[in-house]
Amino acid sequence: MTPPAIPPMPPPRRRTEFLDRGSYRQRRLRDAARLMPVLGAVLMALPLMWPRDRPDQSLTSSGIIYLFGLWAILVVLAFMLSRLLRYGAAAAPGGDAER
Repeated sequence: MTPPAIPPMPPPRRRTEFLDRGSYRQRRLRDAARLMPVLGAVLMALPLMWPRDRPDQSLTSSGIIYLFGLWAILVVLAFMLSRLLRYGAAAAPGGDAER
């Protein structure tokens, strides 16, 4: 009696090493959108670490100008990222079906 024949194994599927340019760009934009709140929190904490020459010295005015300017820049960056992400999701076939 002969043992049953073992069917040959199919060749392993090759994974593509590189993503197409549009998909890669969308992923990096999503990464930037996820990282922006962390970066904003770190930058907002910087005035707490500014050196003071004297204990009674206050950095209130320069600190408030810095915080307001940073806030405005973060708002503009968030707006630009949302537009880029929305445009890219609409241009991609199938929308945001990856997630």
